Amino acid sequence: MGFQAIPSSSLPVRDNISSIDVMSFSHSRTSQISRGQHMRLIRLFLLADEQLDPYRRPTRSNILVAMRWLVHDCSSGDSLVFHFSGHGNQVEDDDGDELDDEDETICPLDWEQSGDIRDDEINEILVRPLVHGVRLHAFIDACHSGTVLDLPNLCHIKRHGKPQWIDQTPPTGAWKNTSGGHAILISGCAENDDSQDSCGDETMVMGALTYSFFAAAWSAHRPLTYGQLLSKTKAIIADCNSDSQGHCSLPAAIAPHVREVVNFSGVQEPQLSSSEMFDINRRTFML
Repeated sequence: MGFQAIPSSSLPVRDNISSIDVMSFSHSRTSQISRGQHMRLIRLFLLADEQLDPYRRPTRSNILVAMRWLVHDCSSGDSLVFHFSGHGNQVEDDDGDELDDEDETICPLDWEQSGDIRDDEINEILVRPLVHGVRLHAFIDACHSGTVLDLPNLCHIKRHGKPQWIDQTPPTGAWKNTSGGHAILISGCAENDDSQDSCGDETMVMGALTYSFFAAAWSAHRPLTYGQLLSKTKAIIADCNSDSQGHCSLPAAIAPHVREVVNFSGVQEPQLSSSEMFDINRRTFML
């Protein structure tokens, strides 16, 4: 669900739920996480459908707890990551802050009983508390996820690769930005598109963005810019869309855990939005 990379000089005392697999991956790819010389502690809070512990399942209340945990007492130098892979939806906007008159949502495990989590709530919890020097990367692998953090700037990449920033400021003038930090959302598709599932072996199902982004980042032999990583992710999705036999393969390092990847159905366009505009073709992607 989320993790923090915290400078070793400012480690707060905090309970956390950890995953050995994710922590091992994070430490093994230090070049993708930090170029600093000081070791950074990575804290994890993971929720998953298959968990038997009711407090570790992605219910509405647990997801909100995880979000608040992630940003609690954040300070300059902290790097935060939030990942959600699941269902998304659109509902009628009820406060006039959407350009398309619809709120984007993520659907928790108990959404039928407890309801969706709207972009307004996600923005209030995850985005607005970010103070100067804090960086948040959110990866939302769900349908209609293009603007699910309600960030004010949406990056549209033209065919020749030049980015064009589109103003997403709410028509009501409502404040949707950070408190000085930087928030970046990489989402599975545009707000009016559907996100496809990619299946590994019969016990594993992953969203197309999760699979493609992971494969693109893992296989890179040098640090990539945001533009390069986004383009590579799109290319992997396109290759899988065009392969009717589903011969998409994960990097060799994790291939033993996923024996087969099925074909993606439909075209996806992963989106990038941000609390501030920047040159995605010059800035290196770094967690």
